[in-house]
Amino acid sequence: MHELSLAAEVMTLVERALRGQGPVRVHALRLSVPALAGVEVGALRFALDALAPGTAIEGACIDIDEPPGRARCGACAADVALRDRLAPCPACGGGPLRVCDGTALRVLELWLADEPPSCGPATEPTPSRAGACPPQGHEAVPGCAAPSGAMRGAPSCV
Repeated sequence: MHELSLAAEVMTLVERALRGQGPVRVHALRLSVPALAGVEVGALRFALDALAPGTAIEGACIDIDEPPGRARCGACAADVALRDRLAPCPACGGGPLRVCDGTALRVLELWLADEPPSCGPATEPTPSRAGACPPQGHEAVPGCAAPSGAMRGAPSCV
């Protein structure tokens, strides 16, 4: 189960981002686990829940986006969304397909809080917060996500 090692790496990235922030608690953590990343999302969520007690993400809302990957078809040169590496090109039915994007797990957003999260237990996903400002009493971690929800620099890859 490599999801446990991925969860541990996510925890390391969070700890690194929080270094120098003083004692803080994470309100929300938003990850992107593309369809072609080879990650079982349920197992990753279980591993994060198992590692969370006693850490800054204990009780945090964990939101996991599952976007499709991107591939280019060798037959028709179409750039297509792809959820299965073995699927034929959705545009022409041919192939081969060359994967271009959608294989890396990313930490998209990390929100800090002074109050308990409002989404319930960490096992319940929350709606995407892309483009939303942090709620009252919450702040984005510098370098993780701008207040507008846009990334500063490239997202962290696990």
